[in-house]
Amino acid sequence: MRAEEVKALLAQLASAADTEDSDEWRQRWTALAGGLLDDGTVFDGAYAALPHLIEAAAAMPPGQTVDFWVDLGSIVTAEDRHPVPADLEAGFSAALRAAEEAATRSLLSTGVPAQVCAHLVLACVAFAGHHMGEALWRLRDLREGCLQLVCPGCESDTEIPDFFRDPLHPPARAPELPDAVRVRAEGHPWGKAAAALRSDALGEGWESFLRVGREVAAAGVPDDMPGQAVLCLVAGMVAVKGSPRRAGREWARTLMSLTGRFRCWDCERIWTIADGLAEHPDGAYPQERPTAALTDAAGATVSATAGRTGGAGTGTRFRQDGTRVLAADGTPWSPMVVFSDSAPGSFGSVDALTVVSRPGRPTLVAGGGDRGVVRLWDLTHGRLVHDVLPGHPDRIRSMTAMALPGDRVLLASGGDTGTIAVWNPATRELVREPAGDCPGGIAGMCAAVIPDGRTLLVTATPRGAVRMWDPDTGECVGRLNPYGSPIQSIAAVPLSDSHTLIAASDTAGRLHMWDPAVDDPWKTGAAVQLSARALADADHRVATVATVPTSDRALLATGDDQGVVMLWDLATGTPIGDGLSASTGTAGLPVITATTLRDGRTVLVAGTRHRHRLRIWEPKTGTVDHIALDAGLTCMTTAGADLIVGGDHGVLSLPLARH
Repeated sequence: MRAEEVKALLAQLASAADTEDSDEWRQRWTALAGGLLDDGTVFDGAYAALPHLIEAAAAMPPGQTVDFWVDLGSIVTAEDRHPVPADLEAGFSAALRAAEEAATRSLLSTGVPAQVCAHLVLACVAFAGHHMGEALWRLRDLREGCLQLVCPGCESDTEIPDFFRDPLHPPARAPELPDAVRVRAEGHPWGKAAAALRSDALGEGWESFLRVGREVAAAGVPDDMPGQAVLCLVAGMVAVKGSPRRAGREWARTLMSLTGRFRCWDCERIWTIADGLAEHPDGAYPQERPTAALTDAAGATVSATAGRTGGAGTGTRFRQDGTRVLAADGTPWSPMVVFSDSAPGSFGSVDALTVVSRPGRPTLVAGGGDRGVVRLWDLTHGRLVHDVLPGHPDRIRSMTAMALPGDRVLLASGGDTGTIAVWNPATRELVREPAGDCPGGIAGMCAAVIPDGRTLLVTATPRGAVRMWDPDTGECVGRLNPYGSPIQSIAAVPLSDSHTLIAASDTAGRLHMWDPAVDDPWKTGAAVQLSARALADADHRVATVATVPTSDRALLATGDDQGVVMLWDLATGTPIGDGLSASTGTAGLPVITATTLRDGRTVLVAGTRHRHRLRIWEPKTGTVDHIALDAGLTCMTTAGADLIVGGDHGVLSLPLARH
């Protein structure tokens, strides 16, 4: 930002103050603002230049400077803003008081388009020094429907889809003001705003909210005023000053819905939505559990204590508490097993897991990660069964177990640089030394059974190489993926005990089905491609695939990066049921696994990489249970009724049925 640019803009502002209007200063201000703020970062020099620009803009007719004050509000509430230098602090604070007075005049003097009016009021609130002005960034476009919040307690991101679905009716009750409302000692410009807030501005049922907004304005928006109450003022001003009037009332009702409460998915505590809109708001505290309804993090209106019920989308919320899983009401659900020496400080992170089932012998869990070693744990107790298996020169990204004739079981691992190794978990010996060099690494691997009795290792890379290997000899015996699509996830789905299909998702979100039993990769064999129309109608860009066992057949589960999970019938290529919808915090790289419980029920577990939340979905009933973990998820798998989770803090297992 050059000084001559600031001087040129100051000259244009002074000239525009003597004329009806001019677009020249706006064009220069837009260019200059880009030098002050870029993608949430305020650059050096802003605190020295802005007081001069504020003084010039304050001298202009109020109706001309609305956009200037909105842009200025974005600058002073930007997430990445440095502290005001000590030698500029007094002057900058005085400039903000002048901006507050001038911006409030602009708000009161003329009708402003409703959405712009909302931003202008929030800018005025920011100039007054109240943290609720930070909502200016989170409420850029309410038409998007979803609401982004940050839990004041645990700082977890919370996304509530379709939050603004029904703004016509007021929330359960208006916010409560402190017993003694502090009035700003110095003079403030909000008196006329208080007078403008008519009780009938939004119609029947909203009077108490407007009364709160009026009291906030009369007090001058002191910095210790609850954020909920300040939002009543913001919404009320949009109702009386937003243009056209009908749009202003609609926007005001939408904003007023933000005066409610929400429950954080991770910490299970209830907070005001207003506190979730600001970073580290002063005075935020968990709310007492209300008798009225509140907004759940999943976007539904629920009672304060959720219980397990039937029906789609309902279920129980659980949280990890040390080595136990507790229900939302604190009732113990089941113990957990924390695997020994699985924390990152021991042998590195765990980025891949697989279950090694051996006939007549204890089930093992194998894990690998960034240090290129493989660990084997006893499933029941979580104890290491022997020293680590070294060998990979790179990070292990994927693993799979292969059941071979003669009750033999081999363990394969794929590395970050494309190396593939094969172990015998019974003897702890390498069957195949780490070898290979595939650019992009091994994105996934699985075991495929073909009708001639062989079990093959199938590996996939982000460069599109999908190969089939003889696990004993290490010989490449075939290739799939004739189009060479870059693969990000792969799974083996059994048609029968002697025939497996391969499902894979590519980086463009497409789904591919292959039959490894055919010699020509261009031939479909028994593979049926999923319905392209069904995928398009659901706007489902597949990011991961998983096998879902049921009592009579295997299904395919697909997940996208919004958290949607769909089930597919591989005989017809058509979807089964409505699937699992996206929910709070489900956006990101999905992780999915599935199993059949002892009572015959099929459950699917869905999470998001590096997030703390798991959803346990029973497709037959639609019931969804939720678990909040202490650590971020990296990978997971199942062994019967046990879920094994790899996370930032290590590996643990927990039962999927109550103990």
